[in-house]
Amino acid sequence: MKCLHTSLVAVAQVHGHDCFHVNWLGLSGETDWDLMPRMVAEDFTFVTNNARDFRKLYAKEALHAGLVIIVPQVLPALQRDLFALILQDLAGAQDMVNEVVEVSLDGEDAVLTRYSLPEA
Repeated sequence: MKCLHTSLVAVAQVHGHDCFHVNWLGLSGETDWDLMPRMVAEDFTFVTNNARDFRKLYAKEALHAGLVIIVPQVLPALQRDLFALILQDLAGAQDMVNEVVEVSLDGEDAVLTRYSLPEA
C-alpha cells in the first residue's frame, strides 16, 4: 500500500490476506517506478490511490498480480470502508492476475469497476 492509511493493513488481515504497507517494507519515499520491480517480483497486489501513475506503470507490465485503486483524498475511516467493500467483492475470486479494481464515489454510493490491464 502506498499513499493510504496504514490501518488498511488490518482490514486486509481481517479478510484473510497477508498485507504490508510500503513504510513497513522500507520503501517509503521510493518513486512509483522504483516500487514496480518489487511489486512484480514478489507478486504483490498493490493498493493505492494514485490512479494516474499506477495505471500507466501497470499497463506496461506483461504480467502482474493486480492493482487496487481507492478513490483519492478521503479520510482513513472511509478508506477502510471502501477497501473492505473491495475485499468482499473479491471474496471467492481465484486471483487478480492482470486485473485492476477501482472504487470511486458517486455521491454517497461506492462504485466498483474491474478491468484488465494491460488490455487483453
